[in-house]
Amino acid sequence: MSRLRVLVLNGPNLNLLGTREPALYGSETLAEIEAGLAAQAAILGIALESFQSNHEGALIDRLHRRDFDAAIVNAGGLTHTSVSLRDALLAVDRPFVEVHLTDPASREPFRRVNYLEDVAVARFVGQRSLGYRLALHELARRWQTGEIMPRSVDEENAGG
Repeated sequence: MSRLRVLVLNGPNLNLLGTREPALYGSETLAEIEAGLAAQAAILGIALESFQSNHEGALIDRLHRRDFDAAIVNAGGLTHTSVSLRDALLAVDRPFVEVHLTDPASREPFRRVNYLEDVAVARFVGQRSLGYRLALHELARRWQTGEIMPRSVDEENAGG
């Protein structure tokens, strides 16, 4: 059986973790979160790639490569505004788990709008960096049970 390939997609301002409102988001940097996740992925036998951008189009372009079987997505503020990111996640036809360090629904009213929650296969919110690890384990479980199947970049691009 091939290895599960997981893309970790992080949206705007997550590059500022560790210094951005640490009382709210914690003191771990994105690099520290990604390193911990990479260590877990190695133990689980998962091929992991992380990508962060403050630009919506760059996130969408990364998804369009379709070189992954499943994704972990923390869209940051784009969660509440981006129909385009939602459309891209649906278009690439890969399961994804939505992660947020905080619980957006318990914060400002505008954060209660979420364009991703109804299309994510699972969600982990308000658990800081633990949410990423839980998401990785959820995808590993789904891979082992056959809920996620290996995908080929070539077969996806052949139809387009």
